Parts: sequence; structure tokens; C-alpha cells
Amino acid sequence: MSRPRALIVVAFVVVFVIVGGVLIYANQHKGGQNVTFTLTVTGAKQMSPSELRAHQGDHITINITSDQDGEVHLHEYDIAFDTKAGQTVSHTFTADKTCTCEMEWEETSTHLGALTVSP
Repeated sequence: MSRPRALIVVAFVVVFVIVGGVLIYANQHKGGQNVTFTLTVTGAKQMSPSELRAHQGDHITINITSDQDGEVHLHEYDIAFDTKAGQTVSHTFTADKTCTCEMEWEETSTHLGALTVSP
């Protein structure tokens, strides 16, 4: 292969790698986004969906509707959702720590699910 052709191939590969890296970096979730979860608690025993995922720095809103009065507690963030049957209760907060935070029905300590906050 001639020297000019080799330089063109090398330049093409370098441009391809740079563009690919920029596209991958730009599409990564880095936190700071608005994230909303709408949850349903049934029988004080199960929550749907049960696994929530966000990133540190996200602005999280959790809406919970339950078929019973009671408290859903989000550990690590120490947020209590005081539910009334058939009504929706909401809390908004910034995910300022990483964790796998248990969500439980407080009265019976029943595990309902978890919020995982990644860096």
C-alpha cells in the first residue's frame, strides 16, 4: 500500500474512533435528569413496579397509590409516603447518594421493592 493511502486509512480510522467515542459519551445517562416513577401498592404486600433505577443527581418524583391506608418508607433517604386508600401521594427529591434503598410497608416491615441509585 502506498504511503498516501496508508495515511488516508489511518485518518479514517482515527475519525471513526473519535466520532464513536463522542456518540457513546453523549448518550450516557449522567444524572441530573427528571425521573418519575408511578407505583401501585396492593394489599400492603407488593408494589408494581418493584425495581426502580436512577442515577445520582437525578431529580426523582415518586407517586404511590395504595389500596390501603399506611406508610411506605424509602430507606436511606428516610422518606415516608403516608398513603390513603385510593389516593396518590407524591414526593420529589434529588438523588444525592448512591444506594440500593429498600422500600417497605412500614407497619409490618414488608419489603415492597427497591430504588437503586447508581453513580
